[in-house]
Amino acid sequence: MKRFVFLKNTLILTTTSFLLRMIGMFFRVYISNKIGSEGMGLYQLIFSIYILASTFATSGISVAVTRLISEAAGKNTKRSISSVLNRAFLISLSMGFLAAAALYFGAEWIGTLWLRDTRAVLALRVLSPSLPFMSVTACLHGYFIARRRVSVTSGAQLFEQVIRIAVVMLLIDRLAPMGIAYSCVAVMLGNTLADMAACLYVFLGYRRDLKRNIPPGPQHPAPHPPVAGRLVSIAAPIAAGSYLTTILRTVENLLVPNCLTQYSSSREKALSEFGMLKGMAMPVLFFPSSFLSALSILLIPEISEVNALRQTAKLNRTVTLALQICTTMSLLAGGLFTIFSKDLGMLLYKSPEVGFYILVLGPIMPFIYFENIVDGILKGLNQQVSTLRYNVIDSVSRISMILALVPLRGMQAFLFVMLFSNLLTTYLNARRLLVVTGIRFDWNSLVVKPLLSLIGAICAMAYTVGNAMQNGLLSQLSYVVLGSCAVAAVYTALLFLTGCLKTSSFARLIKGRKP
Repeated sequence: MKRFVFLKNTLILTTTSFLLRMIGMFFRVYISNKIGSEGMGLYQLIFSIYILASTFATSGISVAVTRLISEAAGKNTKRSISSVLNRAFLISLSMGFLAAAALYFGAEWIGTLWLRDTRAVLALRVLSPSLPFMSVTACLHGYFIARRRVSVTSGAQLFEQVIRIAVVMLLIDRLAPMGIAYSCVAVMLGNTLADMAACLYVFLGYRRDLKRNIPPGPQHPAPHPPVAGRLVSIAAPIAAGSYLTTILRTVENLLVPNCLTQYSSSREKALSEFGMLKGMAMPVLFFPSSFLSALSILLIPEISEVNALRQTAKLNRTVTLALQICTTMSLLAGGLFTIFSKDLGMLLYKSPEVGFYILVLGPIMPFIYFENIVDGILKGLNQQVSTLRYNVIDSVSRISMILALVPLRGMQAFLFVMLFSNLLTTYLNARRLLVVTGIRFDWNSLVVKPLLSLIGAICAMAYTVGNAMQNGLLSQLSYVVLGSCAVAAVYTALLFLTGCLKTSSFARLIKGRKP
C-alpha cells in the first residue's frame, strides 16, 4: 500500500511538473510577444526581487510543518494537527507581512538604487500583497506532503497557473499601450491574484481533509517542547541556507544588466539581451528537467534508506542507475537543443538571437542536469552542508567574474561565466559524491557510448528528415517535431544495443521504494 501511494504521488507530481513547465514556457512566449525583449528583461529584474522577498516569507516553514505534522498525525486528532498549523500560520504570516511591508515601502528605493529602473516600482508594489498568501500556502503545502495528499497541492498549482494566465490575458492588451512599466504591472497583478487564489484553494482543501479524514479524538495538551520552538529550530537552518543562496543569486541578476549597460552604453540593449537569455532562452532549455525531477523523486528516498541501513553495494547500484539515466537523457536534450537551436528560436520567439543563446548553452545542459541530480543525491546522503558550500562558492565566483569580465566583453563574457560556473559546480558535486560513496564512474557507459549513440542518431536524422527539409518537403515545425522523434528513437535503440540501457534498470526504477 505504501509503495502504491508513493508511486501514485510521484506520478501526480511528475505530471503536474510537466504540465506546469509546458504551460509556463508557452505563456512566456505569449508574454514576450506582447512586451518584447526589453520588457522581458525588466520582468526578470522585478521577478528576481520577488523571488528574494518570497524566500524570506516562506523558506523552511514547509519542511518544518511536514515533519511536525507527521509526528502529530500519530495522535490522529484535529487538535494535535491544528496546534501545529496554527503556530505555523502565526510564524509564517508574520514573516509574510514583514516581507510584504518591506517590498511595498522599499519599492521606490529598490527600483531606483538596486534595479536602476523606476519603471519597476509600481510592479513591485503590486506584488507585495501576495507574500502573506504565499506564506500560508507554504504551510499547507507541508501539511499535505505529510498527509501524502499531493493531489491538492498539484491541483492548486494548476489552478494558480490558470488564474495567472486569465488575468494577464485580460489586462495586458489594455495596459501595454501605456508603456513597459504597465505591461509588467499586468503580469505581476496576474501573479498576485494567482497566489491569492492558490492559497484559498489549498485552505479549503485543508478544511475538507481535516473534517473528513481525521477524527476529533480526545483533547491533548500542547506538545512538549513547544511547537513554535520546534518549528523555528527546524525551519531556521533551512531558511538560512535559502536566504544566503537567494541573496547571492539576486545580486548576480541585478549586476548582469548593469554590467551589460557599461559595455554597450545602452540600458535598453542591456535589458533586451538579459531578457532574451533569462526570460526566453533559459525556460526552453530547462523544460526537460521535469522528467529528471521525477527520477530524483523516485530514487532519492531509496538512496536515503539504503544509506541509513549502510547497504553499500545497493547504494552504489542505485547511485549508478541514477547517473546513468541522467546522463543519457541530458545528452539527448543537449543534442536536440544544439541541432534545432535556430529553429526553436524562430518558431517560439521569431528571434535568431534567442536561437543563438540556445545554441551556445545547449551543449552545457547535460552538465547542468547532471549537477542537479548529483545535488539531490548528496542531499539524500545527508550532505546538504556540502551542497550549500558549493552553491556559495559558485555564486561568489560568478559575481566576481561578472564584475571583472562583463563590462569588458558584454554578453559574450556572461555566457563564458555560465559555462565556467556549471563546469565548476558539476566537478565539485561529482567529486564529493565519489568521496562519500566510494563508487567509480564507468566513463565508457556513462559518457562515451551515449555520446557516440547521439552522434549516430543525429547523422541518421540528417540523412532522412534533414534531406526532406532541404528538399522543401517539410515545414520548419514538422522538421523539428519529426527530427526530434527520429533522433530520440535511434538514440534509444543504440543505447540498448550498446548495453547502456537495460530492461532490468527500468524494472528496478518502477519497483520504487519498498514499504
